[in-house]
Amino acid sequence: MRAALHFCFRLAARTSSTVPRRPFHVSCVRRAANDAPAAEPQAERPVSSCPPSTVLVGLNWLKGQPPVLALPDEEYPPWLWTITSAKPIPDDGPGGKGEKMRMRIENRKRIKEQNFMSKQ
Repeated sequence: MRAALHFCFRLAARTSSTVPRRPFHVSCVRRAANDAPAAEPQAERPVSSCPPSTVLVGLNWLKGQPPVLALPDEEYPPWLWTITSAKPIPDDGPGGKGEKMRMRIENRKRIKEQNFMSKQ
């Protein structure tokens, strides 16, 4: 990792521009950390809802641009498939962050029920 950081510092020092730059880029540190072999197995990815080369309507909001096409599932980053999964609520005892999150969820449900009942 140290060699990768040294490379990033040299790369940042070589680039010259009028815009001030950081002495190193975070992506270099992430890349160096990812060089280590990963012990965890790859999780099963869900299958995409549209096949590759499908025109994605509503994503092209610039005029005169080609339509946005769906890519094969392998070309999307792995974190994209975890966005829709539920966020785990930590169980850290009474008065902790988990309890506050659960109370907030319960209050939101109660408010929605009260609003629904008041319109009936």
